[in-house]
Amino acid sequence: MTPTLSGATRLYVIVGDPIAQVRSPAGVTAAFAARGHDGILAPVQVAPHDLPDFLSVAVRLKNLDGIVVTIPHKFACYQACASATERAHFLRTVNLMRRRADGAWHGDMVDGLGFVGAARAKGIDPRGMRAPLVGAGGAGSAIALALVEAGVSEIAVHDSAAERRDALIDQLNRLGRAPARLGSVDPAGFDFVANATPAGMKEGDPLPVDVTRLVPTAYCGCVITKPEVSPFIAAARKIGCITATGADMYRQHQGIMVDFLLGHDGDGN
Repeated sequence: MTPTLSGATRLYVIVGDPIAQVRSPAGVTAAFAARGHDGILAPVQVAPHDLPDFLSVAVRLKNLDGIVVTIPHKFACYQACASATERAHFLRTVNLMRRRADGAWHGDMVDGLGFVGAARAKGIDPRGMRAPLVGAGGAGSAIALALVEAGVSEIAVHDSAAERRDALIDQLNRLGRAPARLGSVDPAGFDFVANATPAGMKEGDPLPVDVTRLVPTAYCGCVITKPEVSPFIAAARKIGCITATGADMYRQHQGIMVDFLLGHDGDGN
């Protein structure tokens, strides 16, 4: 079904800085049309210092029904939500916001579901695996929680922002499930290697891990969507690793995103 635009079309935006790398506007808009919903998802680039002004305007736009959130706004947008899912509250971050009946925002964080779903689509079950995670930001924290809930035996978190890294490790350990500890760029001895940083989006970026220490039996996943095959994933494939890209991750959680934005996720808010 081809989407059509009119004054009655409901508006959704994806906000980030940068924004050119996102894949969701076309996919989500097409998914709306396939479900018979007259809506469109448009990209908007907003710098961090302008985000409060953007959100103050967004809440007053009467035909704006939802916001998809990407880097670097996921923690700040959580603060703008009047309500949120249990996992979003645990992580204190969101990548989805939908309009409540009272006009306020309800948030969720599904990055981790898409990341683990991409691995499972490649035949990889994280249960029992040892996982190093690079990046403890919004996406990284969601991936960490999803990996723990998927049954990894251990998770090692590395991030150059020590305070953010240590806070995530402490938070994961309070769950009393898989032990979380300090990680590094060395993936030796691990089974499930996760890059949740933007390293590789720009020419000349360093690789997120020391790929010379990877073994062919390791699974490697990445959140980057542009380039579709990041330098990290390209290097892992040369070694013989099973991999999933940010595009694979997106394909897994597009349906989850649309369900949430349309209020079909079973959450009454």
